[in-house]
Amino acid sequence: MAKDQFNSISLKKYAEESYLNYAMYVILDRALPNVGDGLKPVQRRILYAMSELGLDASSKYKKSARTVGDVIGKFHPHGDSAAYEAMVLMAQNFSFKYPLVDGQGNWGSQDDPKSFAAMRYTESKLTSFANLLISELRSGTVDWQPNFDGSLLEPVIFPSKIPMILLNGTSGIAVGMATDIPSHNINEIINATIKLLEKPKSELKDILKVIKGPDFSNKSSIVASDEELEEMYETGRGGFKIQANWKQEKNQIVIDALPYQASGSKILEQIAEQMVNKKLPMVIDLADEGDHEFPVRLVITLKSNRVNADDLMNHLFASTDLQKSYRMNMNLISLKGGPKVFSLVELLKEWILFRKDTVKRKLEHRLDQVNDRLHILEGLLLIFIDIDKVIKIIRKSEEPKKDLIKAFKLSEIQANAILDIKLRQIAKLEQIKLENERDQLNKEQEDIEKILKSKTRLKTLIKNELIEIKETFGEERISPIIESSKAKIFSEEETIVTEPITVVLSKAGWIRSAKGHEIDPKSLSYRGDDSLQDFARGKSNQLAVFLDSNGRAYSIPSHSLPSARGMGEPITGRLNADSGVQFVSSVIGNNEDRFLIMNSGGFGYIAHYENMTSNTKNGRAFMKLPENAQMLKSIPVRENHTHIAAVSNIGKLLIFEISELPILGKGKGNKIINIPKAKLASGEEFMAHAQLLAIDSSLKIEVGKRSVTLKPKDWSEYILSRAKRGKKVGKLINIERLTEEVKSSKDES
Repeated sequence: MAKDQFNSISLKKYAEESYLNYAMYVILDRALPNVGDGLKPVQRRILYAMSELGLDASSKYKKSARTVGDVIGKFHPHGDSAAYEAMVLMAQNFSFKYPLVDGQGNWGSQDDPKSFAAMRYTESKLTSFANLLISELRSGTVDWQPNFDGSLLEPVIFPSKIPMILLNGTSGIAVGMATDIPSHNINEIINATIKLLEKPKSELKDILKVIKGPDFSNKSSIVASDEELEEMYETGRGGFKIQANWKQEKNQIVIDALPYQASGSKILEQIAEQMVNKKLPMVIDLADEGDHEFPVRLVITLKSNRVNADDLMNHLFASTDLQKSYRMNMNLISLKGGPKVFSLVELLKEWILFRKDTVKRKLEHRLDQVNDRLHILEGLLLIFIDIDKVIKIIRKSEEPKKDLIKAFKLSEIQANAILDIKLRQIAKLEQIKLENERDQLNKEQEDIEKILKSKTRLKTLIKNELIEIKETFGEERISPIIESSKAKIFSEEETIVTEPITVVLSKAGWIRSAKGHEIDPKSLSYRGDDSLQDFARGKSNQLAVFLDSNGRAYSIPSHSLPSARGMGEPITGRLNADSGVQFVSSVIGNNEDRFLIMNSGGFGYIAHYENMTSNTKNGRAFMKLPENAQMLKSIPVRENHTHIAAVSNIGKLLIFEISELPILGKGKGNKIINIPKAKLASGEEFMAHAQLLAIDSSLKIEVGKRSVTLKPKDWSEYILSRAKRGKKVGKLINIERLTEEVKSSKDES
């Protein structure tokens, strides 16, 4: 074979082209729905196959295998199981808010959606709701394309009468993109569509007065604030939570609605596991009492009716699938044929354009039919003018069609219609019927032409159709919307024995916990040349917070720390901290407790304990450090603390009122003492220590073995405004420690 008979292509180019072709196939022909009818190709083909089989809502059920056979044999050459699963989803009222397939037999349950019977056992037909998709299919409304083998034609899209994509929602994963759209209430969607029809310039805030948010087929609550919903619908992307619905009956909690696609058996397993691990001592029994009438009824039996059911459910919301998170990504195939992420307003406007075009095509198709029939009627009515002549031509002419056309100036279509009439149709009564039909068609012709020429009439027609659909299928919202969830895990804190502890952090980053507050952390044994870095006193049901040299805060349940009887364990084994960081401070307390947070750059702020905690091993960015600055130890703030004392390494002391420093959740903070940037950069000057003082406390300053104690009247001369340079304390430099000595002489620092 000659060399020039081959076309060479680089492997790179071939791979790129093949991948792109596959990606576009998955995006356009499998994973993403069309904005017009809200269906993926396989769903559209299933419904079309069922309509071709005559399986409308008024017909008898037929075996699902019959439908699946037609789908894969005529339109969708894929596996039968995949086609059947797609069909099952459209029949499950817990998967589709408005099912398109009416199934008879076992079609699965919310607890186990894939427990449906084989297709040879189930029967199905279309629902009346599906008629909104296919009723106008043969009215010239859509384009048709050859099926996979070119033997048949199939619709490119369905002429949907409603924005189906928002009603039932969808999910799908393509190549490099995905779609996740929740279901919505039909009344709200129709009202919003009508609003945009009447006022095309309506903004999102106007539409959200009508569409409250997603809506599902049960009473589970949507958890999302107004701001979150607005952002989600504005960008087409976002997320929300769904929370189970429950009620208390004496010492039992009854759950009667689960989040979308949540499994009741899995939830019971999650709760049972916590019971085994002794994390739910207030729960004594679980039961699934669901039946055919009430598919969802999970019962949690409490030790007594004195147990706070709200607290327990908030814990279960946080620790089980009784509350689940869901994404929204309104990624659809647009009218232009490519994928696009729509905002809510854009999606509704795009569908309105689709519907306008569909209705125009339907009207134009009907107008053509009317004109064709009027043309035939015109010819038929001519024969009554001179019926005898017509009969004579037909009886004696060798070519009656040609002679009729010549004699009465008819078209070939009219002549054929005349020749096809039966003898009884030339009666006077038939003439009257034809004239009435002509008058009616002329009126219809006039009405259609008026609509086609008027944008207002077209909008009114679509609006009236939507109102009629709303009257037929409309329903009130089912899923309530709540602003926020109080879900909070208490299993690790509130179900353990609460006792006083001392959390100890070493310079090398080893952590441990000692029982009681009387222990002296300095007296503990340390590895090698390791020593005490910091300690904090609190309770075993609290989180221990550790701050690293980069200003990140990490949380560890204090009761999980190793005992101080040993050397402890490296904190890096518990957390995902950056390599080379040093842990400089430990904090423990209640949510409302306050702490002085500061760095060597001279910046700081007051923070509440609750803002320091984190739920992840990665911690949270808590303090933004100036360049070349390091974190300093945090200091707990007591109610009687009135002043902050700060000292630089060169021995300058500054004292100011604590009220001058703001309370922040995180950030850089405000300047405590003025440290010049150049001197901080060179390491020549920095803030070395700080201490909190009560109005009657003394300030002890330590340098090596030397110490100086300033009583309130002495340290008052160092009181200046925040952010000043401070005053020298004699000739003291490189001060090692500041200590508050309270009036009772007991050291509480």
